[in-house]
Amino acid sequence: MTNKMTGCIGDSPIIGSGTYADNGSVAVSCTGIGDIYMRVNAAHEVSALYKYKTSDVQKAAGEAVKEVAALGGSGGIISIDKFGKTGFAWTKDKLGMYHGEARLGAKPVVYWPLGEK
Repeated sequence: MTNKMTGCIGDSPIIGSGTYADNGSVAVSCTGIGDIYMRVNAAHEVSALYKYKTSDVQKAAGEAVKEVAALGGSGGIISIDKFGKTGFAWTKDKLGMYHGEARLGAKPVVYWPLGEK
């Protein structure tokens, strides 16, 4: 997240909470208020939702971020499934999570958290 308090340790380096990858499902990276992401185990939750419920990386990311928001957390999730499809979700419109997507033969796309649709 932008403007993070100095010395604050986030969820990002914690496997299952802020980052997770599984060859059979998805790779995930999260940012936000780390305590909530750790309680939800958000990154792994995306994988589990993808694997056992939706088989759609966008829906899985959306459902997991709703769990974060329900506990009062904020932030976002970026993910890619085993087929290269991407999923992005935020508790608020593109909340401070700069990200992009690059594919062979296509122009790179950069997403800025400006609240634009």
